[in-house]
Amino acid sequence: MTPKLPLLMLTMVLSGCSLVPTYQRPEAPVPAAYPEGSAYAAPAQGTVAQLNWETFFHDAGLRRVVHVALANNRDMQKAALNVAAYRARYRISGAALVPEVEVQATGGRARTPADMSASGEQSTAGSNTLQVGIVNYEIDLWGRLRSLNQSALSAYLSTEEAKRGVQISLIADVAAAYLTWRTDQQLLDITSSTLQNYEHNLELVTASSMAGTASDLDVRQARTLVLSARGQAQAYVRRIAQDENALRLLLGAQVPANLPSADLFGQVLSQVPTGLPSDLLQQRPDIRAAEHNLMAANANIGAARAAFFPSITLTGGAGVASTNLGHLFGSGSESWSFVPQIHIPIFNGGRLKASLDYAEIQKEIGVASYEQAVQAAFREVADGLAAMGTWGEQLQSQHELVTTSQEVSHMAQLRYDEGVDSYLVLLDAQRQLLAARQKLASDRLAQLVAQIQLFKALGGGWS
Repeated sequence: MTPKLPLLMLTMVLSGCSLVPTYQRPEAPVPAAYPEGSAYAAPAQGTVAQLNWETFFHDAGLRRVVHVALANNRDMQKAALNVAAYRARYRISGAALVPEVEVQATGGRARTPADMSASGEQSTAGSNTLQVGIVNYEIDLWGRLRSLNQSALSAYLSTEEAKRGVQISLIADVAAAYLTWRTDQQLLDITSSTLQNYEHNLELVTASSMAGTASDLDVRQARTLVLSARGQAQAYVRRIAQDENALRLLLGAQVPANLPSADLFGQVLSQVPTGLPSDLLQQRPDIRAAEHNLMAANANIGAARAAFFPSITLTGGAGVASTNLGHLFGSGSESWSFVPQIHIPIFNGGRLKASLDYAEIQKEIGVASYEQAVQAAFREVADGLAAMGTWGEQLQSQHELVTTSQEVSHMAQLRYDEGVDSYLVLLDAQRQLLAARQKLASDRLAQLVAQIQLFKALGGGWS
């Protein structure tokens, strides 16, 4: 062995050698700008990360139920425990990089029968040892242990992002469930107030029929409105109960009592700044988690490559030993042991090559998963911009339709009272008014949910 070789090996031991491929983030397979056109809203200026969810939600009741969910939801608890588990795995992996020092003490006595003794006489002997040493410490010449530790770190960071993703989804789901619950309450109020008007009209038409100024057909047509509205009211009662059950499951606790009333046509949510497509890479937890998984797979390649090279394991210790416990710490009782082992892979049936192939394939899978996450995020934001670009005008049209339907219903009532039109005209006008008011409430819910989904798609503001 030349004099330079030991020096080279010592340098590698001290500085370490890594066989991990240089990591490069894949190019994002999406356009540099969001889609444009008549269906899309222009991206608003600002940074989503600066708009946290408490600022985004203006409704006090909504903020209250979200706080309850974050504290009690079981998915959040499982996500937090999963992060703790991967953190522990990372710490276990890191422990392999430092020697494991043990203190071992042994003591005992043994009696040898005469017929088994070399001297032909029975004998009793004892031994006592106390050692401090290193057990099976692998010198990380080729960076195998560091590669595994780097992989464990990336896996841990991926679970952190997954937890953040669970939190984002939970807040968005709670907001949608809460607004659905409030909307169904509003629809029940609309239907109930309309039902009272229908019942009043039925009483008037019945009285007119008895007086001979209205036909039996008018009475039956008025009754159809009453029966239809009663059925719809019961359907909303059922939906409200089911909405509350769904909300309770998301909260992981009872829905808070005495929640403030909600004005769904007021300023429930803030405007969403969308930034640029590249912002998704820094803010979306699923994209960041996919990248951490890719980095873990990249590190595993280094560990698979290092397995092809020799490995050195050290076991040794120093202490004292004596056949007499009283002389254990006396002069001349010192003892030591040093057992280095070198493992050189020669033939393993292709196992190491297959392991390397597997690691490289897993990295390619990680690249595909990362690119897919970026594409899905871009699509979700584009869908959100399309929703924001169209819901405003659609909602305005529905507002005008309600106003016009109210006017038509009022005019139809006057014309029926004056005997100009039949009750069928009034019935149709009242039915259209109820449907228009119900659709207005449903459209407002859809607009709010779309706005929440856009904020979720951007992955910002959920600290």
